[in-house]
Amino acid sequence: MKNSTLPRRIQVCFRATRLALHILYGVLLAIIYPSLRTSLQRHIMRRWSVELLTILHVRISLTGEIPLSEITRGLIVANHISWLDVFLMSSVLPMRFVAKSEVRHWPLIGFLCARAQTIFIERNKRSDTVRTNLQAVETLRAGNCMAIFPEGTTTDGSHVGHFHASLLQPAIDAQAPIYPIAIYYHDENNNPNLDAAYIGDMSFVESMWKILSSRDLHARLTTTAALSTQVENRRILALQAQHCITQALSIAPPLAEHPQPAPHHNEEDALLAKRCNQSLMPL
Repeated sequence: MKNSTLPRRIQVCFRATRLALHILYGVLLAIIYPSLRTSLQRHIMRRWSVELLTILHVRISLTGEIPLSEITRGLIVANHISWLDVFLMSSVLPMRFVAKSEVRHWPLIGFLCARAQTIFIERNKRSDTVRTNLQAVETLRAGNCMAIFPEGTTTDGSHVGHFHASLLQPAIDAQAPIYPIAIYYHDENNNPNLDAAYIGDMSFVESMWKILSSRDLHARLTTTAALSTQVENRRILALQAQHCITQALSIAPPLAEHPQPAPHHNEEDALLAKRCNQSLMPL
């Protein structure tokens, strides 16, 4: 038994060493990153994220109505499972993120996120939402892409949590489209893989080691059609985005065990699916 596990441990340690060197390389790049032109920043962010996924042996696939790489402006909203979510999306489309303030204090990764111009928000301070939204509106009006995780926390991926409507206000103010994206971690048989889930009392180091030790970690990003922000009721808009992501997960290939959309409990929820489709922007 010991002989069979030793090679695996060696592999994990080797990957951990490569990861440490890659993060160190990222720290060195981060020193000059803010002073670089935007196009070069995006190239660096994308390449660094691709290499990170390669080291972690995370295989990524893309599906959906809109090629993620072709989105040029707007607010991307996604369900949130892991710190890895950021790098999954950045490996395809480099963008600016809104993250909880705790991320700033994560070992090294927090420094990299800060240098990549991540907007940090104090979730317990209502006034901080105003500051965050102003920065987000400025970013969107400049014709850029940015992403938020409106659940405000992570789940194990078995369901989509409540979306905080206030985080979608910048898209309304900037009149920028919203692109819901569903994130799903699975194995080679398309069954859920929980190795990436960063939940509960798990520390960042524990999460990192669990991903490094994962034997079969795949990630799928599913895009849905853009939502028009002509709908000024942000609560309805948040429900629409949540509904679209839940549906994107529920209609994945039949081998996957995906959560089904919640049943409609009242008249407002009953109209949600219809309004979601009505507000989709044409491609």
